[in-house]
Amino acid sequence: MTLSVNYKKTEDLIPYINNSRTHNDIHIKQIASSIKEFGFTNPILIDEDNMTIAGHGRLMAAKSLNIDEVPTITLTNLNEEQRKAYVIADNKLALNAGWDIDILKNELQELSDMDYNLDLIGFDIKELESIFDPLSDNTELKEEKYEQIYNIIVNCDNESEQERIYNELLEKGYQCQVQSL
Repeated sequence: MTLSVNYKKTEDLIPYINNSRTHNDIHIKQIASSIKEFGFTNPILIDEDNMTIAGHGRLMAAKSLNIDEVPTITLTNLNEEQRKAYVIADNKLALNAGWDIDILKNELQELSDMDYNLDLIGFDIKELESIFDPLSDNTELKEEKYEQIYNIIVNCDNESEQERIYNELLEKGYQCQVQSL
């Protein structure tokens, strides 16, 4: 199979309605900043009907930047089950990777010494602190594999209260999802 990059109008691309990966406003802004800094370097993967298979966040960021056309690769060799599975696998497999903290710290230090804006790399301030100060209480990056994820449910009286609490938790460094019950 030969892959070729074709530019398609963002308005013609259809997000997969059952995409289980979420992207909050902060994440979309990070992706948009990355696109502004580095260009659109990772095409959106689509099927023959312009349905997004991988790159939902990039598509949302492109729309937020008013980009009219984006690079795409049409995957024609996948059946329906494979497309559904790849939507999940594309995201999950990247999350399974770990970090060599020493190499990461050196690379980040070199970029910092060059006065490069580390905000464009995607780490928040707490993550950077944990890399540069191993004694900090943020050990998130030190663990290469999470054994368990703990959830908490907060019941809110209305949508504005839900948004306020969600934003407060994000600002404190928690990973959040909104679920309607």
